[in-house]
Amino acid sequence: MTSSHSALIVIDMQRSFPALPEWGQVSNPDIVTDVARLVATAREKGHQVVWVLHASPNSSDEFDPAHGLVRPLDGLNPAEGEHIVTKTSRNAFTTTNLAQHLTRTGVTNLVICGIQTEQCCETTARVAADLGYHVTFVTEATATFPIRRPDTGAVLGTDAIIERTEFALAGRFARISTIDTAFEIPAKA
Repeated sequence: MTSSHSALIVIDMQRSFPALPEWGQVSNPDIVTDVARLVATAREKGHQVVWVLHASPNSSDEFDPAHGLVRPLDGLNPAEGEHIVTKTSRNAFTTTNLAQHLTRTGVTNLVICGIQTEQCCETTARVAADLGYHVTFVTEATATFPIRRPDTGAVLGTDAIIERTEFALAGRFARISTIDTAFEIPAKA
């Protein structure tokens, strides 16, 4: 990846999540540290960092901007000039100007991290791939929570969610990566 063509997309790393009762079951208690490492590497290598926040206006929940939680988690600070978008959909493209920004700045490679692994992060990766971006998904810099199936009450644990996400994305929508290899160019087969 070259600096002028790559961007780290930091999804929903916001104060809304620790305010949820599920936060005690988060799959990655070190998510802020892991994302901060990726942000530092992206900046060091000259890649863009784009911050995506999720808002649900008038919802009266933790994602309602009126509660003041739709802002980055402590320890994650957008630098001056870094693009910030606020979405109201599960992916970072549909309700924002993200695609226009990336096109205008010549970005073709995306590195995705954030909260939730299988929801906003995976959905953004899938949409990005459909839009023609080369996507790297850094699973270890994502986090999720157990999911209860509403119709049966069955619960899917975080390990199963993460494994399913990697299986669904790998080789179809994204390259699965570690924090240390996120900005490496994959070898040609």
